[in-house]
Amino acid sequence: MKRIGVLTSGGDSPGMNAAIRAVVRCGIYHNMEVYGIKRGYEGLIEGDVERLYRRSVGDILQRGGTILKTARSAHFQTPEGMEQAYKTLKELKIEDLVVIGGNGSLTGAKIFSERYGIGVIGLPGTIDNDLSYTDYTIGFDTAINTVLDAITRIRDTSSAHDRTSVIEVMGRHCGDIALYSGITGGAECVLLPEIDSDIEEVYRKVAEGIGSGKLHNIIIKAEGVGIKTDELIAMLRERTDREVKLIVLSYLQRGGSPTFRDRMLATQCGMHAVDLIRNDIVNRAVGERDGHIVDFDIAEALEMTRGIDYDLYKGVDILSM
Repeated sequence: MKRIGVLTSGGDSPGMNAAIRAVVRCGIYHNMEVYGIKRGYEGLIEGDVERLYRRSVGDILQRGGTILKTARSAHFQTPEGMEQAYKTLKELKIEDLVVIGGNGSLTGAKIFSERYGIGVIGLPGTIDNDLSYTDYTIGFDTAINTVLDAITRIRDTSSAHDRTSVIEVMGRHCGDIALYSGITGGAECVLLPEIDSDIEEVYRKVAEGIGSGKLHNIIIKAEGVGIKTDELIAMLRERTDREVKLIVLSYLQRGGSPTFRDRMLATQCGMHAVDLIRNDIVNRAVGERDGHIVDFDIAEALEMTRGIDYDLYKGVDILSM
């Protein structure tokens, strides 16, 4: 009987539990023993592993976070840490490992597989949508909806006070959360880490909005943007003579019950991962392309690049006029 392990690593994202559930129940259906590894690679090093059953993953589909817990493991990045992780798998006779996480987690899985011959399957669990091999990552849709809800509420009070609001969202290197929420939330300006932002251009857009009689202005800023937030706010206060408020959504974007899209994507990716393993196909990254679940060689997947959708970015200006 084949034994497989599943872990969640890095930042948590809504839908991770749905992916765990799919891996466990599909694995058991195909006569596999499935082991849950707590706290990501750190738990693998420490041997914090338990066998999972059908009921172990009951009533988790709708829950955010991850029942397996998660962590970022600096120890796993060392030769000693990886060696200990390998020993844990060998002692438990676990042959293949399903890793649910972002770029760093899947990169760790790839290196681990190359060094020790462990079969790995990567699932894209991150709200940032920064894995280029897949159109969407598990948790991204929920995060966007969380930001949209915040924009709607902030707009109400901004209108009441003739206020400009700067909403800072997650995205150190990838601005997809800012871009997608900005265009669907009706922002006047979106600032992305991939594009050099001009503080004068921000002022121009806000001033145009005020001049046209707008009751409020919404600026969406990804956290990785080069412009310093305090400088942006100070400039807008001074030059527009309007109240400017900063709202940092931070970890609010990570939590909450996953949306339909994230539950479906996570479930389909988990099912596909088990199908690959039972057919002895490993070292793959699973994701979605054009509405279909696909898989790529994990090394090739991590090398893929994807730029900003400039049509969407341009659309922010056009639609906010």
